[in-house]
Amino acid sequence: MGARGGGDEFIVSVRKREVVAAVLPLQEHWLPLSNLDLLLPPLDVGVFFCYKKPTNNLTFESMARVLKNALAQVLLSHYAFAAEVVPNSLGEPELLCNNRGVDFVEAFADVDLKGLNLYNPDDTIEAKLVPRKKHGVLAVQATELRCGGLVVACSFDHRIADAHSANMFLVSWAEVAHSKPISTLPSFRRSLLNPRHPASIHPSFEDIYVPVTKLPPPKDLEPDSDHLISRIYYIPAEQLNRLQSLVSTKGRRRTKLESFSAFLWKMVAKWAIAKNVDKKMTQMGVVVDGRTRLSDGDEHKALLMASYFGNVLSVPYLAKQVDELNEKPLGWVADKVHEFLEGVATKEHFLGLIDWVEAHRPVPGSAKIYFEDGPAFVVSSGQRFPVYKVDFGWGMPGFGSYHFPWGGDTGYVMPMPSPTGEGDWVVYMHLSKGQVEFMEAKAAHVFRPLTSTYLNLDY
Repeated sequence: MGARGGGDEFIVSVRKREVVAAVLPLQEHWLPLSNLDLLLPPLDVGVFFCYKKPTNNLTFESMARVLKNALAQVLLSHYAFAAEVVPNSLGEPELLCNNRGVDFVEAFADVDLKGLNLYNPDDTIEAKLVPRKKHGVLAVQATELRCGGLVVACSFDHRIADAHSANMFLVSWAEVAHSKPISTLPSFRRSLLNPRHPASIHPSFEDIYVPVTKLPPPKDLEPDSDHLISRIYYIPAEQLNRLQSLVSTKGRRRTKLESFSAFLWKMVAKWAIAKNVDKKMTQMGVVVDGRTRLSDGDEHKALLMASYFGNVLSVPYLAKQVDELNEKPLGWVADKVHEFLEGVATKEHFLGLIDWVEAHRPVPGSAKIYFEDGPAFVVSSGQRFPVYKVDFGWGMPGFGSYHFPWGGDTGYVMPMPSPTGEGDWVVYMHLSKGQVEFMEAKAAHVFRPLTSTYLNLDY
């Protein structure tokens, strides 16, 4: 495998492949997917962590051994990641919990940590340091770097876990590596997401979700089409504070995520006008986690939902005319984002979505934003990304990020806390090449390419 980093090609060589299963036998059983799991297509999500060379003289072989031993232990409780996805008699995916195990790759990359071009993960991360999952639910790759540093990366099936579930697993894996008890044991209690009888489905769900049988045939991409690319930026805290102050007044304070989302949407509208894009509408979706919404103030239910392993997500979206977004002030756009989120971040929204899926089964459903005409993207907050807690015994990561180049025409943006701990954000952006170049040209003060110098990885 070849990749470009710091201006030079580097080779990733696989040293060893094996399957890591749970350390003790598990009773084979079937685990159905919830209605919210069934909304996800078969997509894999990547996540990776970069570590400096250990100061305690640990060898790569000993670090890989720690990772594998801890993985074999943590799979006892997180057994869904050692399972296989198999269709049932209706053609719906189910989990066969058979302790099939996790494909684990040990590799070497002929590059230093400071030479990794993290700003452009398409070149240095995709399918080189983050593994392509071929079997099972989870794949792991541990890569030794020339400098003695280490990259630990995973790919997992999004139908089985959302970011909350994956974060829970990563923290547990690190805790086991330190011989600590697991702080949050996962729950697979699907009855928490059972549909209601009788169902109650608001007509608005037909505007944001669609049965796949009603989708138009996929469009053929033109050879010169503006394809999607991935980039990682950091946004200084002062820029986030400035955006927030621009859209907030004494009686109307907007969150940083609302402010950033409004700014990003306005930038996409400006790009569409500058490029004379044919489509008149633009859409922005926001991934909403339903765990706190379904708890609805019930402390016992909140504890159950916090440990629930699976998808508890909705992807509602808002559509506006390109001209309107371009002409209106940023505060107006932020107000629209806020009002939109207030309407969907509710218990009733998630109960209604569960009922909507039930009404259409076994036909799968999908979020409509992935198939709308016009510039569209989805924002997913990664502010709970536990980069500080993924310490396996050789120190905290110098950097960590999700990596989700999901294909199609819809963009994906995930802001995460910066490992510098100064209130900055790190933002993974998967947008069209034209949009990325436009934002770098027009908003360079906000979107700053991620560098090893910024991350203090140069030594």
